[in-house]
Formats: sequence, structure tokens, C-alpha cells
Amino acid sequence: MICKQLEATGTHFDSYETTQPGDAALRTGAALRAGLTTIAIVGGDGTLSEAAEGFYKFGNQPESLPSPINRQAALAILPAGTGDDFARGLMGCRAPLEKWTELLISHCQEKYEQSTRLVDVMYGACDGYASRFICLNASTMGIGGETASRVAAQGGFMRRLSGKARFAAAAVGALGAWRERPVRVSIDDSLVIEGGMNLVAVANGLYAGGGMMLSPTAQVDDGKLDVVTASGFTRAAVIRELPRIHSGGHVRNPKVRITKGQKVRVETLPREDGMLIEADGNVRGRTPVEFRIMPGALRIVAG
Repeated sequence: MICKQLEATGTHFDSYETTQPGDAALRTGAALRAGLTTIAIVGGDGTLSEAAEGFYKFGNQPESLPSPINRQAALAILPAGTGDDFARGLMGCRAPLEKWTELLISHCQEKYEQSTRLVDVMYGACDGYASRFICLNASTMGIGGETASRVAAQGGFMRRLSGKARFAAAAVGALGAWRERPVRVSIDDSLVIEGGMNLVAVANGLYAGGGMMLSPTAQVDDGKLDVVTASGFTRAAVIRELPRIHSGGHVRNPKVRITKGQKVRVETLPREDGMLIEADGNVRGRTPVEFRIMPGALRIVAG
């Protein structure tokens, strides 16, 4: 359907299908180095995040931020995944695929600057900088990381369910195996939040988990990370709180805290008892992990 729409408008394009994790980043990087300036991704948050990774060169110094291959190149979103939370946050709702395709066609036909916007990008590093990655939307640890791992492992009829239903089923399973962990969260090398926590999330976008408004104060262009921490919840209390997360009402609970910063480090105590790190639906490793914000670092095709 997408190809037919593009062909009908005379839009020239080449298409590729990814076959394994990391393909989107490799193909995107190769296309940008070959001189292409618009990369359109059909997929979910994980594939989109991988493609965004391909927009950057990672240097030999692990603590240095990645540098863009082409600052004027743009990433176009054609959401077709489980959650599509980053796209949902940009539009304010889950817009149909046809709407995003129209934006792409307009971008190809009109003046470049009129159809794009600059958004912030999260740079993450874990395993002693052995694993470095780009995250566009949000990263969760604790129950969130365990839930993402279970979503990725789902098969059979579960894959035919809606994103919200799949995330809910995975969350219930994760809750059964979860226990509160002692965690230290450092923000901008100064503020430290420490104690037993159910969830730690570092967000750039509004939504996570298939439409849950995890961080209602997040903005993709404010140059800040939103750090969401939740502590002191029993399993039953977490289940009762889930409906409120969809509207952002959970932030009124005194056990939930949101803090903004530009650099965040999350570590479990003791360190060897690491939590799974989920970033845009992809499991990236275990804590400790460090995130930094890259303000206005990516050009997105958006209305």
C-alpha cells in the first residue's frame, strides 16, 4: 500500500527489508553515506530507534557523544509496530499509517525545512560503555525492562493482539517474578535518588508500553530527560495503578516522582544484581547504565 502511494505521486524510492537485529542501523548508515537525505522506516519503536542509530558515527572514545553523518538528513516515520509510542507522542494520538505516508510524500515534494522538525535524542551506554545505543522515546528498568523482555519473547496468538493487550499480558507476568530492587539514580552528577524501587524510566517522549502516558511532562524538544521513579508499590498496588498510567494520572501518587535532567545514571545496589534495560522496546543489557540528552540532534519528517 505504501509503495503504491509513493509510486502514484512519482516519488522515487528504494526499499529494503530488514532480516535481523541491527539491519536498520547498518542500512541507514550506508544510505546516508551514499548521499541519500531521507530515510523512511516502516515498523515500530524498536526499528525506528535502530534506524536513528544509523544516523550517527560512534567514535573511539566511548564517553564522547556520537556525531551525525549528515545534519540535514531526515528520518520519516511510517508506524507499523506493537506500540508506536514515539509516533503517538509526536502526533498527540495514534494517527493512521496513511497520514504518515502523506507527510512523507509532502516532504519529498515541498521545501525541506517546512516538513521537518528537530527532536532530541537519548544516548545510552551500559556494560562499561561496551554497549552504546540511541534511544528516541524511552528506556525503562525494573518491571519495565522485564515486561519488554517478555513482549519480545511472545509468539503465536499473542502477536495477533493489540499492542496494549500484549504489553498488559507481559506486565502481569513480569509482576509475578519481580521484587523491589535497591537502586541509586544520579541526575546531572548532583541530585541522587536512592532506595528500593519498582520502576525507573528515562523518557524523551510522552508514551511507553503501547499508549501509556508514562511521563506527562516529557517533550521531545526541551533538551531534557524526564526521570520517572516509583517505589513502595506492592504487586496489587501496581495492578491498581496501571489504568491511571494510560492517562498520566499515576504522577499524582506520592510514590511516583518525576525529575528532569540532562545526564542520568542508574545503578542497582549491589552492582552485580543488575536490572534489565529496555530502550524503545529493545533489551540493551543490564544496569548500571548512563543516559545523556542530545538536544535537537535528529531531523524528523512531521507535520
